[in-house]
Formats: sequence, C-alpha cells, structure tokens
Amino acid sequence: MLKLGCVVMAAGNARRFGDNKLAARVGGRSLIRRALEAVPPELFDTVAVVTQYPEVMDLAGEFHFSAVRNIHPDFGLSRTIALGLTALGDCDGAMFLVSDQPLLRRESVAALARFWREQPDKLAALAHGGVRGNPCVFPARFFPELLALTEDHGGSSVIRRHEGDLRLLEVPEAELTDIDTPRALEELKGEMA
Repeated sequence: MLKLGCVVMAAGNARRFGDNKLAARVGGRSLIRRALEAVPPELFDTVAVVTQYPEVMDLAGEFHFSAVRNIHPDFGLSRTIALGLTALGDCDGAMFLVSDQPLLRRESVAALARFWREQPDKLAALAHGGVRGNPCVFPARFFPELLALTEDHGGSSVIRRHEGDLRLLEVPEAELTDIDTPRALEELKGEMA
C-alpha cells in the first residue's frame, strides 16, 4: 500500500489579513479547525500540522495529528514545506493542504487521495473549470525539488515546471475559495447567510 502523508500549512503571518486569520471564524468554527476537520486521517500515514502558533499546536494534538513548530515563519512558505516534508518521514506522496479554505470538504480531500493513488507517479490537485487549486499531492520524486525551494516560493513553482505530469480533480468552485483578507471573510459569511 502506498504511503501518503499530509502537511497542513498553518504557519504564515497572514500580512494581507492583518491578524492571525486562522482564528477567524466561519459558521462558528475557526479557519484552522475547519481545515483540520477536512483531513480524513484514515487515508494518511502521517498528518503534520506546521505552525508558529501554540494554540494551533494544541489543536493539532486534539486531532491526534503531529504538530510541527515553525519558529521562522519569516523564512517563507518554503520553510513550512521543508518542515512538513521532513515530519512525514518516508512517504510515497505528500498532500499539501492550506488552512484558509473554509468550505473545503473532507469528501473532496478523500477523493483527491484516491485520485492520486490511481496514478501515483503524477501530481494531483483539486480544480474548478480546469483551474488548479489546493490541496495538491506531490509524488516522492518531486520531494527534492520541494526541499530546494527558497523564501516564499511554494509548490506552484514545482508544478509549473511539470504541467504535463499534473492531473486535476474537479470540485465546486466554493471549496477552493481561500480567505486572504477581512473583506473576503465578510463576503463569504454574507454568501453563507
């Protein structure tokens, strides 16, 4: 059985949001709680939550996920990716899940894991209308490229070099909506009301 790990990226400074957006609430639950609830643990060998926030580390423990402290979030997204990959250990693939997609469904994350297992040598990502979103799954052959990333460069730069190896799984557009600003959060709440 192929070993698939999951990295929940929850370490950013959210400069555009102006505060710790992971604590922002949608439908009575914080963005980070919603992100962790979207992870079906039975489909992953390891789930690593990379964060700078003690309260997120505590929450990861509640879910029985591995909490990885990022003491240098200012080093950029590449640091979170490297810490997460290292925490997963020996895996055949790694799914990277962001923490600011409050409408992402557990069923879609599970479907992406199954979709990747059909062709585990390929990259896989959720998409809407043929436009790639998150989460994304990287086979182990791409780990060296991920680990070589610097500063705020993320997995997208690796995917762009290997577009021919990318498979997309379509989901409703709302699931891919991310919250980067307080205004986006208020708009989403208005749509849900």
